[in-house]
Amino acid sequence: MLDNYLLTELVTFAKTGTLAKTAAELNVTQPTVTRGMQKLEADLNVRLFERQPNRITLTATGRLAAQQAEKLLAQQQTFVAQVQNFDRRQTRLQIETTLPGPLLLVDRLKPQLSQPLQIDRSLISNNAIIQHLESYRASLVFSNQELLTSTVSSQFLGTENLIVHLQKFMYQANQTSITFDELHGLSFIVLDDIGSWKQISQQAIPDAKFLYQQQQSAFQEITAYSAFPFFSTNLSPLRPDNAAQLADDDRVAIPISDTSAHMPIYVNYLTSQRTTLQPLITMLREHWPN
Repeated sequence: MLDNYLLTELVTFAKTGTLAKTAAELNVTQPTVTRGMQKLEADLNVRLFERQPNRITLTATGRLAAQQAEKLLAQQQTFVAQVQNFDRRQTRLQIETTLPGPLLLVDRLKPQLSQPLQIDRSLISNNAIIQHLESYRASLVFSNQELLTSTVSSQFLGTENLIVHLQKFMYQANQTSITFDELHGLSFIVLDDIGSWKQISQQAIPDAKFLYQQQQSAFQEITAYSAFPFFSTNLSPLRPDNAAQLADDDRVAIPISDTSAHMPIYVNYLTSQRTTLQPLITMLREHWPN
């Protein structure tokens, strides 16, 4: 069996082109790399290198071996990650999301759950959902996309509805609902990490100014001491400090009527795990706010 360190040396040499750079990259001595490459040739019983007095290069066989070695090392890393991820899932559910709102409901329901949860609050892209599920990195992923493949299923949880909070003396504040067009030209305080809502609002109000805040505390402080409009959703009050802020704020909360302001939310999971996850999914759906 080939040692991984020999394959790593070969892949590194193919990228750097010299023994000296390979040794420096791997933090070993050049003679160590030389002996390693000689051992690899002996183990494989092929010639991997063209050796000249002041230069060493890969043969055609060496280049192929380096390419295959890189794939093999990557497969081994994937194997290790999948096994470790699967093992973690035996003791707790791994939750990921593409947008922040559904995590507020998970946080609210967490005390009622018997199984521990591990929540990753950094948002992932929709394109990463299937890979994260199939590699056991996540048990379930919230998104605004319904995914149905040979291994992945989705269930609809509810709709997240966008609301705008306007200063009560603005003429639009007298309305029972509002459209994106009626918000043109305004400046909004907005949290930066809001997933798909960011693109939706930018496209729907292209001439608006969005003053993005990376921290929740900064967002709350600015909204408390300014008259800038801001957005929330029907999920926002599930977070206690959000609920307190919304209750104390003197702005008028107005639902946005555009279709794009009503986002369907799905939970995605491995079909093979449906039985295990169904009680949690049912609880999320039953407690979804209107």
